[in-house]
Amino acid sequence: MTVRTLLLSALFSAVAVSGAAAQEAAAAKGLDVELNALAGSQKGCLFTFVAQNGFAQNVSKVSFEFVIFNDKGTVERLALLDFRDLPAGKSKVRQFDVPGIKCESVKNLLINDAPVCEGEGLEKGRCMDGIVTRSKATAGLEG
Repeated sequence: MTVRTLLLSALFSAVAVSGAAAQEAAAAKGLDVELNALAGSQKGCLFTFVAQNGFAQNVSKVSFEFVIFNDKGTVERLALLDFRDLPAGKSKVRQFDVPGIKCESVKNLLINDAPVCEGEGLEKGRCMDGIVTRSKATAGLEG
């Protein structure tokens, strides 16, 4: 292969990869919720989340119903957590102090539903469409 062929091949590969990344980013427009940390508190367990709004419009109010699973894999509690507003294209950190729960017994969380999802131009149920979840804490998070 000549140097010219190699350069053209590398250029076309880079264009294909960047095009695929752009398509993936466009398809992922929705809400992104990360369980960032769990920390013991006087009440119980302090849950720290980072939420990002990938929608083109602001979310004026959103609440998620979380199912908290313990170390036995059984449901410890259902909790409705109000994430308030999430401006378009922005990230927000939200903390919730959940009483009566020991952080070390929390093994997994599930976002069961978004019973409140409001914003101009948002259809009902849109906050759960394509939701992306991840965890940096010791417990997992699913959507």
